Amino acid sequence: MKSKKNPKKDLTKNSSLYFAIGLCFSLFVSWQLIELKSYEKSAINLDQLDVVQDDNELVPITEQIKTPPPPPPPAAPQVIEIVKNEIEVEETIIESTETSQEEIIEEVEVMEEEVEVDVPFAIIEDVPLFPGCERVPKAERRNCFQEKMNEHVLKNFRYPDIAQEMGIQGRVIVVFVIDSDGTITGIRTRGPDKNLEEEAARIMSKLPKMIPGKQRGRPVRVPFSYPITFQLQ
Repeated sequence: MKSKKNPKKDLTKNSSLYFAIGLCFSLFVSWQLIELKSYEKSAINLDQLDVVQDDNELVPITEQIKTPPPPPPPAAPQVIEIVKNEIEVEETIIESTETSQEEIIEEVEVMEEEVEVDVPFAIIEDVPLFPGCERVPKAERRNCFQEKMNEHVLKNFRYPDIAQEMGIQGRVIVVFVIDSDGTITGIRTRGPDKNLEEEAARIMSKLPKMIPGKQRGRPVRVPFSYPITFQLQ
């Protein structure tokens, strides 16, 4: 006996798809019914606000205060009396406060004399004279000054004991000023050790008073630097 069903026609082929579509549709309808809201008419109360325009608003009346005009100025006298001035007035002579060119030059010269200017040893016209270089020709006075400085350092040189024990040696630069009166001032030192610096300052403090250097014929301050080398043998 042959089957009446067509094997090519399968009714259950898309049943799962149709079931899923129907399920989604039913869920959507249920959600819409749950979200639906209704309101009672008695709960709604609309109040009306009556706005009445009052065109007849009263404006207060202000009174403008009138200030009286200022009084007129007094009238000038019609009769003018002429008074004769019989008092003699002595004339005062006002002298000019401007200074002449000669007075300005004199003031500038006085100021230049009062201000002390330091002139370096290398460019000064008349170098300071170490005691014993007075009779040396002017062209050889610089060399004489250097020689006397070397003799003075060698004569007063003393190596510090603590520097010898610690093996300290090096060069110390000493800077001082030969003042306008020939005295030695402003001694400063710079070296590798404090003990060496103190010894160099002590040597320079024993320098004798010198004949001051001159620039344009007048005594001036002359700064001078001298190196002292401390070397252990």
